[in-house]
Amino acid sequence: MPAMKQQKSYFKVIQNIKPDYCPIEIAQYESERTGMRVVVVDQKGPKVYGYFALATEIHDDSGSPHTLEHLCFMGSKSYRYKGVLDQLATRAYSTTNAWTATDHTAYTLDTAGWEGFAQILPVYLEHVLLPTLTDAGCYTEVHHIDGTGHDAGVVYSEMQGVQNNQGELMEFRARRLLYPEGNGFRYETGGMMEQLRVLTADRIREFHREMYQPKNLCLVLIGEIDHDELLQILDNFETSILDDIPPSDAPFKRPWVESTPTPKLKETIIDTVTFPEEDESSGEILVGFLGPDCNDHVANAALGILLIYLCGSSVSVLENTLVEKEQLASMVYYSTDTRPDVTIWFSLSSVETGKLADVEKRLFEVLRETAANKLDMAYMRDCINRFTRQIKFKCESSGDFFSSPIIEDHLFGDRSGSDLAKIATIEEMAAIDKWTDGQWRDFMSTWISDAHHVSILGAPSKEMSKKLKADEKARVKAQQERLGEEGLKKLAKKLEEAKAENDRAIPDEILEGFPVPGTSSVHFIPTITARSGLARRMGKLDNNIQHIVDRDADDSPLFIHFEHIPSNFVRIKLVMCTGSIPVELKPLLSLYLMNFFTTPIMRNGKRIEFEDVVTELEKDTIGYDIEPGPANGELLNITFQVEPEKYETAISWLKSMLFDSILDETRLKASLTKILADIPDEKRSGNGMCHAIDYMMHFQQKSSGKARSTLVKAVYLKRIKHLMDSEPKKVISQLQAVTGPLHAFENFRIYVAANLEKLPHPVSSWDTLTRALDSSKPLNPLDDRKACLSDEGRHPGNKAYIVPMPTIDSSFALVTTKGLDSYTHPQLPALMVAQAYLDSVEGPLWVAVRGTGLAYGCGFSRSIDTGHLTLRIYRSPNSYQAYLAAREQVSNYASGKTRLDKYALQGAISSIVMQFADEQPTMGAAAALSFQNQVIKGIGKEWNERILRSVRDVTEEQIREVLSGMVMGCFEPGRCNVVITCASIMEEELVKNFTKEGFSPETRPLSYFQDDYGLKGDDGDDGEDEKDDEDDDEGGESGSDGEDDSHDTESTEEEDGDR
Repeated sequence: MPAMKQQKSYFKVIQNIKPDYCPIEIAQYESERTGMRVVVVDQKGPKVYGYFALATEIHDDSGSPHTLEHLCFMGSKSYRYKGVLDQLATRAYSTTNAWTATDHTAYTLDTAGWEGFAQILPVYLEHVLLPTLTDAGCYTEVHHIDGTGHDAGVVYSEMQGVQNNQGELMEFRARRLLYPEGNGFRYETGGMMEQLRVLTADRIREFHREMYQPKNLCLVLIGEIDHDELLQILDNFETSILDDIPPSDAPFKRPWVESTPTPKLKETIIDTVTFPEEDESSGEILVGFLGPDCNDHVANAALGILLIYLCGSSVSVLENTLVEKEQLASMVYYSTDTRPDVTIWFSLSSVETGKLADVEKRLFEVLRETAANKLDMAYMRDCINRFTRQIKFKCESSGDFFSSPIIEDHLFGDRSGSDLAKIATIEEMAAIDKWTDGQWRDFMSTWISDAHHVSILGAPSKEMSKKLKADEKARVKAQQERLGEEGLKKLAKKLEEAKAENDRAIPDEILEGFPVPGTSSVHFIPTITARSGLARRMGKLDNNIQHIVDRDADDSPLFIHFEHIPSNFVRIKLVMCTGSIPVELKPLLSLYLMNFFTTPIMRNGKRIEFEDVVTELEKDTIGYDIEPGPANGELLNITFQVEPEKYETAISWLKSMLFDSILDETRLKASLTKILADIPDEKRSGNGMCHAIDYMMHFQQKSSGKARSTLVKAVYLKRIKHLMDSEPKKVISQLQAVTGPLHAFENFRIYVAANLEKLPHPVSSWDTLTRALDSSKPLNPLDDRKACLSDEGRHPGNKAYIVPMPTIDSSFALVTTKGLDSYTHPQLPALMVAQAYLDSVEGPLWVAVRGTGLAYGCGFSRSIDTGHLTLRIYRSPNSYQAYLAAREQVSNYASGKTRLDKYALQGAISSIVMQFADEQPTMGAAAALSFQNQVIKGIGKEWNERILRSVRDVTEEQIREVLSGMVMGCFEPGRCNVVITCASIMEEELVKNFTKEGFSPETRPLSYFQDDYGLKGDDGDDGEDEKDDEDDDEGGESGSDGEDDSHDTESTEEEDGDR
């Protein structure tokens, strides 16, 4: 039967926008029936991004916006089953998520290809606009009291983990002072724990009726989208809901825009907020201002540039004065919140507690001095030019770059589309480029240096830590006594009844009605590989790009891997092996990284000071950085992003920073001070410390990843600082013993991604670097992470540590067992499917752990390069119960007691397709992945395609084999190691319960895991405070606005987003 002709859509075109600075097109639509808005950004790539945003305003701390966001995933009018949306989405190569901000709630749909997106879109929108909002869903998802008298619930657990941390306490107090009673920006939309405990389902339903109307909804779609099909889907969807939504002419007050405007601040307020912390040595400063109208594009462009000028890098005014020279803080950050009046924030980290008030005063002295004197207009113009380059680069390198400005326009922009239309150009940059010194200083005086503001001094308090613990213990005890044994039994029964109602099986016919889409609409971005020098030993290539490379030069000794992409920019990486560095000196790598781009150099016999180095670097590049990786934490890589005409300049900079740098005593001391100042703050992260302890346990000293851990820095670098004061030449000599073997030809592998058809001299440009190298030695093999494992890392089993931390209110756990250590292992496809099955949204672990409020997140990660498989429990009110719930699920599937669901298995395989799309959403990411797979991992460019074919052939028996033989190792004491960081109040119970399970848990302070690498110091140098840093394996120490296009497919880090 021929398809029926589609009638004219009810969605009218408001405007089409074609920005003049990037290759995308934007179309804006509005429904004539409901007022729903749609903005489509047409962009090439394998992924389609969806953001469904509603302006949400509330005048209390109940948490109704946040809890509603969670409850919308519990079922809808036509799909009245918890988890049905996510199961359908998983089958369609999609993931869902959501977040709640102060001014809006956004639901996300990320899909590999348009076909799957189109299938899920109407189901998702019905969940948003017509959710079930049942009492049972509210009880399990928001808050309940379990049978032991403890508070739980997914949202409650989430807020319990953040409510009393330093950042939340300071920002909350600042908002209370910036905004008056009755102003929505004043309130905690996530919900305060005490209010979540009394929040009702009726209050949440009332908020939904008020805010969740189509006229308040904007759909933002980014990717390769069929507009005609999209409008047909939306027309049909609207027809299906017209009887369930308010009529289009019903009164509706537009949130924020039609609310009472925020009054200007009448005075400056300085207040102190304490936060729980046993290390009382350093605190933070947060300063907030009310800025210009968010729809004044010129003023906001000027504000962005001014903030970069003030604290965008180590040579900017505030950073250079307060951090580099006076060393009053470890960093000065800035940020802005888009509001009708933009909020401007300055944060000063790691400020000596006794000097908080003085440093806040000094901040404003510097700001006023800056505004009172002539500005460096040459540097100001450099900031404008560089920011303009970065906008163009981010348009190309970030798949969802336009989502934020479009959502902000929906919240605060003119409904005519006139504000959004200004996204077509960046002409405001040209306008402010003409500003005079006087205009800039007047602008700065108006909005920052002479403006009323709110300053919050964040002071650590040991007493507060003790009080919170005692108060919570007393509250829970009183609650248990008030409820009594019978009351607790009733609550336990109520919870089980709610879970039973929520977890009703989804009928097969619903899932069968949504077949798994084909992959024809998933358009992965192709790249073309070419090789030069030693890289040719990986194999001869015959393509037009290889011919271009060969014509330029065929005698370069360097290992250079090229990826051809149709980019307007050049991405460069120099990857270095670290294995040749003496083990006892490897902790100096943290100092090396911090100092690398902020040090003087020699040029033509003349010393160039570090401020001039950074200024020139910023002028010549889009971004630069030095960091661990890629895809192997034992490696380091130096990165540059530049315009093609600056290709040779970037290579010259690489040579200068490697071989012309001066190890300057003053600069090294400044870098050390910054590193050490950040350690107390790093040690406050429960999740970070859990990873750090895990790393310290599983790796030897020769691991450069371990050597960079805060648990090493806290002792080793403190002693180095003392040595720097007494014997600076000795420290400089030690650093030279690091850089000497590190900066060697045999450690170098180079990666270049660019449009090689337009890039002059892709190989011969590297002669600048080649001339500085001794190329006579053979290339070193890449550092092997398995070779760096400790005995505990090679043979996990019988190690369990419970580490109480006063800075957290919840717990985090890592349970590590042996996994697979080869990309060609025959069981890898089955392990990938098993992991995807267990970890899926609304899958076994989600339902058993997160769905019951036992943790905010729970899942497995695999690391092929270490041969580990790890169970992660993230932000849990009871890690033991979460662990038991996970064990039960895995055990039941491994034994066959619970059958594998065929639809969930299809979804698991689809989610692997989605993972592959996530790895390469842009051309830059696709090129980087090709390099990593071929050079770093040695698995070949087509590995994803090969493994996907194998994944589709995995049998249920193979899955049960890996579950019983491998995954169950995380639940057998003799086969796994356990690390738990927890609130102090949880310590005793966790030790008792894990002992009962056959473990021999040891309670240890963070200081127990510190390692001084044999560097001895005075007794006062031990850094024995009770905390530590997260796995430093992932971050660089110095750099500027680099693109993160590296991906490690074998390690899924912590839970993203709000949901």
